[in-house]
Parts: sequence; C-alpha cells; structure tokens
Amino acid sequence: MKAIRIHEHGDAKVLKIDDIKEPQPGPQEVRVKIKASALNHMDLWVRNGMPGIGKMPLTLGCDGAGIIESVGSEVKDLQKGDRVVVYPVLSCGVCSFCLSGLQNHCKEMQLFGEHVNGMHAEIVSVSQNNVIKLDKRISFEEAAAFPLVFLTAWHMLVYNGQVKPKNTVLILGAGSGVGSAAIQIAKHHGATVIATAGSEKKLEKARELGADFLIHHYQDSISEQVKEITNRKGVDIVVEHVGLKVWSECLKSLSWSGRLITCGATTGPKVQMDLRHLFIKQQSIIGSTMGSLPEMKAIHELVAKGSFKPVIAKAFPCTDVQQAHEFLEKSEQFGKVIITW
Repeated sequence: MKAIRIHEHGDAKVLKIDDIKEPQPGPQEVRVKIKASALNHMDLWVRNGMPGIGKMPLTLGCDGAGIIESVGSEVKDLQKGDRVVVYPVLSCGVCSFCLSGLQNHCKEMQLFGEHVNGMHAEIVSVSQNNVIKLDKRISFEEAAAFPLVFLTAWHMLVYNGQVKPKNTVLILGAGSGVGSAAIQIAKHHGATVIATAGSEKKLEKARELGADFLIHHYQDSISEQVKEITNRKGVDIVVEHVGLKVWSECLKSLSWSGRLITCGATTGPKVQMDLRHLFIKQQSIIGSTMGSLPEMKAIHELVAKGSFKPVIAKAFPCTDVQQAHEFLEKSEQFGKVIITW
C-alpha cells in the first residue's frame, strides 16, 4: 500500500510516497481504508523538524476518514463497511484526565502523524476508541477537514473560553482551519465575532461564515480597530494561534477580565509582555491543545446537522502531496487542504 512518509527533515522534496506493508488490526483495532486525509500546519512543522516527533520513517497526517475493511476479535459496535472518521488524539486511558473525558489533557497525549504514524496512507489500523461512525450526510472530504481544527477551536472557545451569548470574540487568521472553525463555533454560541485576515478575498469569506466585523491585519492596527468596534471596551475572548507577530496587539485588544487563548505560534514562540497590565486588568492567558473525544462527538453531530460547515480550500490527489504542502506553505488558502486517496 502507499503511504506519505518522511525519512529526513527538509522542504516538500523530502516527502516520499512509499510502498509499505499493509497493517493488520489488533484485537481491539479496526482497519480503515482511508478515502480522504487532511493537511495541517503540524505536517509542515513535523516535516521541517521539531522536537518529540515519532521515529522515522514517519507517516504524516493527523486527520483521516474512510471505510472499515476489517475489525479485531474484541471490537464491539463496529463492522466491515462502516464509514468512520478518526479521532486524532491518543492517550493513556487510565489517568484522571482520560477517565473524566479530557483525553487531550493527558500527559501522555500523542497525535497521529506527529508521535506515531498518521493518516496519510491508503490503509491504517487504529483503536476502536479512535473512530466515530460517520453520518451519511458528511462526505469523506468534509470528515477529514474537521477533526483537528474544530476540536482545537471548540476546546479554546467552549471549554477554556467559556464563550457565552453577547461575548465579543476576536479571531486571528480567519483563513486558517482553526480560524474558519472558530468563527462558526463562536457564532453558534451567540457571540459577536471580529475576524482578521490578510486579503480582501479572505475577509469576504470570513463574512460569509458569519463574522460581524473584519480587520485586514496587514493594513490596519488590530488593537485600534478593536477599540473602535467595541467603543474602547475590548474583546472578551481572543482566539490566537499566530504567536510573536500579533501577541502585543492581542493583549491590547483584551477587555478587563478578558481571556486570551492560544494554541499555536506560527510566527514565533517567544513573546514579551508587561505583567502589570495582566494582573491589574485581571486578564487570563490560557494555553489550549486539541480537544476531547466527547467534544469530537458533539462537533460531528453539529456538522451532520449542517450547523457547522468544514471549509475546504483545495483537494489534491495523494500523488501531488508535494504541491499540497507548497500550497499550504504559501498561506493563500481559506480553509483546509485535503488529500484524496
């Protein structure tokens, strides 16, 4: 079978389509024929080189969806032919976090495509606990597009941000997968959304998703625009995944008792801040990673009902994976980049 793997770090040229042995499911595993998988910035970071990645050669890809080909002897409630989407988080299953349904808080948390072989393969074997039966109203491409980004955005806004009706939420990078998901989740919970993007085309797409106010972050000061929009009050929640280049602007945009929630650092991880503003204004900075299995199930239901729409920028056949990586690296897309098998 074919799998997209890296044997070394580097640019898109290090991506290889290898022929490898087909995996066989263990007693509590299912074997899935992947129909669609998705690219994330995580794939770029892993490919370029980052601490803690799995042993190489490594199959990339955190998100995937497909059809069960066979099941292990101890598998219950799943059978050959079931359409499924993969929950991308692996955890110990026995710690207090796992037992309370917060798998993404487990100290042993791992992700497909980063710590272990991932979804960019024709066939994968995964635990029965990592698949959800896919509603027939959701296509394989849509299913591959929502797990990582909707899980991340949901956990940021709902669990960590405690978003409520009449909150005002600032969402950085509306064209990203997390950004496009966060707009929909915030609106679903009755919040007012201020979204930023780097082009008029992306801003218009953000408006179509429900954003109430738009900021061109290459042309305007984010914090000044936020102050104007909110009558100088600031926003209740900032959804941030950019890091260094926008950190100061995000802090300046927060209201008293506001919450800045961060899940990434695409422009750099080291930032500076004046702690006096933080404690005097009683603001919070919260780190957030991925989401839980119960959250994944809730998101799946809302996607099936049409409440959420996974945004797909472009789909590439698996043979064009180098072009897909290069497309994502240009940051010109709005939404997710999909790999089809």
